[in-house]
Amino acid sequence: MKPWIRSLPPLCLVLAALVLTARSGGTQDRPERQKPFFREFVGLNVHTVQFKPDLYRPVSRHLRNYHPFTWDVEGETDYYPRFPFARNRVDWEKLYGDWKKAGYVTHVSLMFDDTPPAKWKDLPRDAWAYGFQFARFFGPSGGQKLVESVEIGNEPGAYDDPAYRALLQNAAGGMRRGDSRLTISTCATFDRPSGKYHKSLETLKGLEALYDVINVHSYAEAEGYPTWRRSFPEDPSIRFLKDIREVIAWRSAHAPGKQVWLTEFGWDATTQPQAAEGTFKQWVGVTDTQQARYLVRALLVLSALDLERAYLFWFNDTDKASVHGSSGLTRNYQPKPSFHAMAHLYAALGEYRFERVVTEKAGELYLYEFRHGKEPERRVWTAWSPTGSDRKSRARLPKPPGKIERAERMPLTAGAAEAVKWTDEPGGEVALDLDESPVFLWVRQ
Repeated sequence: MKPWIRSLPPLCLVLAALVLTARSGGTQDRPERQKPFFREFVGLNVHTVQFKPDLYRPVSRHLRNYHPFTWDVEGETDYYPRFPFARNRVDWEKLYGDWKKAGYVTHVSLMFDDTPPAKWKDLPRDAWAYGFQFARFFGPSGGQKLVESVEIGNEPGAYDDPAYRALLQNAAGGMRRGDSRLTISTCATFDRPSGKYHKSLETLKGLEALYDVINVHSYAEAEGYPTWRRSFPEDPSIRFLKDIREVIAWRSAHAPGKQVWLTEFGWDATTQPQAAEGTFKQWVGVTDTQQARYLVRALLVLSALDLERAYLFWFNDTDKASVHGSSGLTRNYQPKPSFHAMAHLYAALGEYRFERVVTEKAGELYLYEFRHGKEPERRVWTAWSPTGSDRKSRARLPKPPGKIERAERMPLTAGAAEAVKWTDEPGGEVALDLDESPVFLWVRQ
């Protein structure tokens, strides 16, 4: 037995202390939250040294990094990490420190997939020790304040429900003791029995003092294997939004006060030909233009839900015609249309909060209002055709609450966005040309 293990406090004492920690410093008793600023809502999934901080600054300030547990312990689960170095010598302090200096806030997704329960020497003991050391070094109370939040397992399919519950309970217990200010998230969940890529929300019952965020992954999948075809985000026939709403409803019923984060969603867009054989020979992607439109529209729709954060998957790709093989905002680090669309969205709404749904007509028109956080007389209206059919129309909108100062359409390239002309119509309406690329109207009362 390692010498440090003998000094660990009994788990029962830790859990008793956690109740007090959660009540004093957690999320249980906080007042009703405002909608987040859009700049705080949008996140981006990344992976360690592959990420280029300067390139992606225009699209997000929140990063979700896949942090492999095996890098830190190299197969010996009872190894006590000597942070800032992983056992394979990656310098986490430099990596996360450089991101912080570049203006990013880091959420760490701890990856336990390569360490199934049978490979742990003592799962409860070792998970507690690792969680304690991780939080003590990286958490917001530490000297470097490198990490805002941490996620215990991404999609831990190798863990059955009792094993994941043990992992969450003990890793989070160590983290609460290491730094009570560190925000702790669950793995990906759904409100249904556990599967390969998620855990049932029922697995969390009774552990409310140990986590702050309930995590969900959702993709706009219209078909599964062998096509994996994805639809547009507003499609009422798919589960993309339904799954998220079910998690939010479960949270409200069983864990009020907890945040819900969507930590993975996206679309694949490649320029490569279809594979002639193999697993992905029938795979169906989307075009570059569709990817850009769907990502922006998804974030607009998601901002209306009771979500605190939504992380795009993925930051960069190598242009492969496969699932998750072409879902980046950049292709070989060259901006795709989705990058320019996202940069425009981030600049346009960064200082605004979602205010209200003005109109939601499936297949016809979506119209949302956002209000400036510091100057409430300033609004932005966003309008678009919520379809996947490249539908174009002359739309009539209700008159905004003030004067329209300018209007522009979501861009697909670098440079200035296309200006959009509008006309005032009888009856207090506004008419403009609308398609699947959202139009932004700046309004001042």
